[in-house]
Amino acid sequence: MADQENLKQHFAQRVIHQAREVLEVWQQLQRNEWSDAYRNALSDANQRLRRFAERFGQTEHRQLALSIEECLGDIRDNRGRLSSDTIATLSQLVYRLARTGLRHGDPRGHSSYVPPLSKPVYIALDNHERALHVVRQLEFFSMAAQAFADDHEFLAAMHQRHPAAIVMDVDFNGTGEGLRMVERIQQGLEDKLPIIFFSHNDTDTPMRLAAVRAGGLDFFTGSLDASSLLERIEIFTRTAHYEPFRVLIIDDSRAQATHTERVLNNAGIITRTLNEPIQAINHLAEFQPDLIILDMYMPDCMGTELAKVIRQHERYVSVPIIYLSAEDDLDKQLDAMNEGGDDFLTKPIKPSHLIATVRTRAERARHLKARIVRDSLTGLYNHTHSLQLLEDASTRARRDGQSLCFAMIDIDHFKQVNDTYGHPMGDRVIKSLALFLKQRLRKTDHIGRYGGEEFAVVLPDTSVADAFKVLDEIRQRFAEIRFPAQPVDLTCTFSCGITELSMAADTKTLTQQADEALYRAKKGGRNRVERFDAVT
Repeated sequence: MADQENLKQHFAQRVIHQAREVLEVWQQLQRNEWSDAYRNALSDANQRLRRFAERFGQTEHRQLALSIEECLGDIRDNRGRLSSDTIATLSQLVYRLARTGLRHGDPRGHSSYVPPLSKPVYIALDNHERALHVVRQLEFFSMAAQAFADDHEFLAAMHQRHPAAIVMDVDFNGTGEGLRMVERIQQGLEDKLPIIFFSHNDTDTPMRLAAVRAGGLDFFTGSLDASSLLERIEIFTRTAHYEPFRVLIIDDSRAQATHTERVLNNAGIITRTLNEPIQAINHLAEFQPDLIILDMYMPDCMGTELAKVIRQHERYVSVPIIYLSAEDDLDKQLDAMNEGGDDFLTKPIKPSHLIATVRTRAERARHLKARIVRDSLTGLYNHTHSLQLLEDASTRARRDGQSLCFAMIDIDHFKQVNDTYGHPMGDRVIKSLALFLKQRLRKTDHIGRYGGEEFAVVLPDTSVADAFKVLDEIRQRFAEIRFPAQPVDLTCTFSCGITELSMAADTKTLTQQADEALYRAKKGGRNRVERFDAVT
């Protein structure tokens, strides 16, 4: 029986490896443009996935491969062009495919959000104990890692096998030696290795410049937060699910709007077109674009006037606005940018120029928004934005006739953790639960730090029974984590309250109901999940 299970596991891993090829081809679109060669590469990788899945009896992978094949057929029927609907569907299928990998250390049959890296991450820190600690954290969250005590061990491992990424202390094996070692390693490599540098102390600009020149993609100082480190590694190794950019095009000319839409779709960017600018605010709330492309001269409303209206709404103050117009008078362009715009592009424009500008602006806007709406300790959404996301999700659920659940989570006896083990340990527990939730919930779920040791989770298109099952399993698994401490290791649990959206419930009502269910969970003995019941 054990041999049969091991063989089944081996077959599953073969299918997962092929799934990674599909993911990697799809993610290339975030840096390139759609072409016949690209479509053929995706089709070939997907056909191999389907054959492997059928051969090894992996039903879920087979169904996903068939769905991707159907999307590629839609593209062929659309004269080889991508559309926003196809991009969104493919992105969701790829996300589901990314969830099918087996998690390191999980019982057979459990599934992960991202297929595990085929190579480990190398951790080279001046403090070897710190490196071992980082390895344990990463491995618990399904990422294989290896720590090294000195440069001989590190270089020997490099000679045997290149890693998926390197986390390198700039002072590993001596002051500045980590930087110099990475420079030597990268020389002669056709495909440069993703490098994340670390320094225990604050660094100056010359040091960071040297790190960039050595191929560093990021630089951590002071401490290494496993959640942030994991997120960056997944992005740099292209195992993170990449959400396509969303662009709202406002132009009274249908022909010009359609042209802009096709150019951006060809780069894997989801678009929505408005020919009547007066409807812009309603569509902004529903579409939630990363960027707005705005015509300057429209009969019912000047682009500059609409930009002012958009900027009057606090939610859209930081959304980039790019004017796209035939206006070539520099003074008028500058005046327009003073009226709420961030950039001005003149028609006609090369598609590559438009795509590059949109990607750069949208990427920066996402980073800026993340800093504004996220909690600094955990990287989760902050209290205010969590409630905003709940309101938006509730509106969409009512409109589409879908279910929605809202949950509140509270770490049990957290004050005792701080009092007994100190606040650094308390922060560590909070960050671990945050990472645990991010790893085990869907990308479509919204997770926030509600305050202190309390978390909020918005679960769209989820029944209360399914929400209970998922969160109760997370509760059980979180209770198994052991935090190294003296005189004995620390374990923590949490309590959770869940409520389901009803037609009459607003955001305030949902939070009150979830809080009431959470109170019952705590009163009932803690370390449990309770559902809101209007009868009790």
